[in-house]
Amino acid sequence: MIAFPSFVVPAQVGSLLSHLPAYPGAMLLVTALNFGLAKQIPADVGQMLQRKRLRIQVRDAQLTFDFVWKGQRFVASGRHATTDLTISANTFDFLQLAQRQEDPDTLFFNRRLSMEGDTELGLVVKNTLDALDLPVLDLQQWLPAQVVERFRRRSMGAK
Repeated sequence: MIAFPSFVVPAQVGSLLSHLPAYPGAMLLVTALNFGLAKQIPADVGQMLQRKRLRIQVRDAQLTFDFVWKGQRFVASGRHATTDLTISANTFDFLQLAQRQEDPDTLFFNRRLSMEGDTELGLVVKNTLDALDLPVLDLQQWLPAQVVERFRRRSMGAK
């Protein structure tokens, strides 16, 4: 597991990133969400999420990802004028959450994570994520040496 020192994306970088089209990023996010947790979402939570306008906002990077839950999966969408639930934090805090190195309650009470919109929906999402058996995001696997080694093993096994 890679432990990152605390960081904030510089304002100039965030300003540049804010000009990127939102939809491709939202597609990457929902792909990861669908791969990592969509199948584990209980039916009652899925019903509550149905067609809700959700947003992840990465404050320091000035990135916004909008999506909805449709049936059995998350679907990327264009920017919503309004949302049912917006979850906001800085890049570092989202990484800490994904690696299970920080608790969402701690981040919330330290005002590093915020949820705006439907309070009941926010609590259901938070409690559901806490209860799910999620894989820990191990960034170590994406270091160049690790990627090259996996590629080498696959190509040797293919022969």
